[in-house]
Amino acid sequence: MSSQSLVCLDVGEKRIGVAVADVGIRIAVPLLTITVDGDELRTIAEIVERESAKTIVVGYPRNQQGESTAQTAYVERFSGQLTDIAEVVFQDESLTSVIAEDRLKQSGKPYQKADIDAQAAAIILQDYLETYYG
Repeated sequence: MSSQSLVCLDVGEKRIGVAVADVGIRIAVPLLTITVDGDELRTIAEIVERESAKTIVVGYPRNQQGESTAQTAYVERFSGQLTDIAEVVFQDESLTSVIAEDRLKQSGKPYQKADIDAQAAAIILQDYLETYYG
């Protein structure tokens, strides 16, 4: 039986962090960051096809009280456009950008905002893997 790949998106209005994982290995890896420029859906479709992924995990933003925000609505609208590409599932993304930036700071290497987005996508995907694949 071949392993299944997952693609994860940390969706923002300017950038989308992308991470990938093989559910057999269960380690999420930051892949890249896509600039939101009108071509992002095509780029995502290409990544999903290249990774042979059947599922896109999308980080689901909420405020600290667990309530929906304007960003939640944006992510829901954006994700609706992905359903022609693959199955879309949501995973809570609370504090993932903060954790991602902390990890990058601890690495001691220079990083940019785009690196935070890809790292946050990997954290979201790792949470998903641990929740659904043990």
